[in-house]
Amino acid sequence: MDLPSYPDKPLLSIDHLPFPKVAIGKVREIFDLGDAYLMVATDRISAFDVVFKEGLSGKGILLTQMSLYWFDQVSSITRHHLVDNHENRCKILCNKHPELTGRIMIVKKLKPLSIEAIVRGYLAGSAWKDYQQNQTIFGYELQAGLVESSKLDQPLFTPTTKAQSGHDIPISVSKAKELIGNSILDQVQELSISIFEYATKQLDRCGLILADTKFEFGVDEDNQIYLIDEVLTPDSSRYWFKENYTEGEPQEPVDKQFIRDYLNTIDWDKRPPAPPLPSSVRQETLKRYEKAYQLITSLN
Repeated sequence: MDLPSYPDKPLLSIDHLPFPKVAIGKVREIFDLGDAYLMVATDRISAFDVVFKEGLSGKGILLTQMSLYWFDQVSSITRHHLVDNHENRCKILCNKHPELTGRIMIVKKLKPLSIEAIVRGYLAGSAWKDYQQNQTIFGYELQAGLVESSKLDQPLFTPTTKAQSGHDIPISVSKAKELIGNSILDQVQELSISIFEYATKQLDRCGLILADTKFEFGVDEDNQIYLIDEVLTPDSSRYWFKENYTEGEPQEPVDKQFIRDYLNTIDWDKRPPAPPLPSSVRQETLKRYEKAYQLITSLN
């Protein structure tokens, strides 16, 4: 699919809408429409839970469009948070506020669960570090002899806390059950693995490997579970190019890991204030987001 159009200057904040602003995240801002919430993806950049001064023009649009693609794809697996008549409602709103075009979702008012659902298919990132120390991944015992970027025998569900600030912390499945209840956690785990396995098969067709990803879920008044927030984007997932995959070493990132890799080469303690991000790093990151968008949306 062709790339969406986006403005030259990044949109870093939204302060002019005639709706109450109810939440500000690292990237998204949420407004109350009365019967639903409006989620707006800005072009802000975050890494290591720190928001940078610079933005990435078009990033919010790419993230939103990829999420909308995947919400449609997985609708046979799980309920999701988009309201009925979503496309038409967004069109009406964007006619009044054209700067929002491509970067919004109008979503049901749900109660987010207090955990994040992480699914890992490969040994990378913090999972690789944990394996090196303990031969485990957050409580799961693994066989000896695995190397960085090894494919796991089966996807592993490794939940974390959902921190309002600072880092999310890995927790055991039993601890997650204490936080949200056995029945809800069992459903979240089953849905997370099912979505991950479905996406993995789809992505294999377009040359991408889904190494790991984060899902978020919410519940309605009847405790029915819905997939919420963003889904399978380069901000919430670790993607690799299939053709370049080599077990035993770090992989070329197709996501914001490119920014993290740069930041690991400079003298910064990962605390605010954020250091300047060179234009070359930002532009290369945007190219990777665009490539992911084109590959993913080519599946239709």
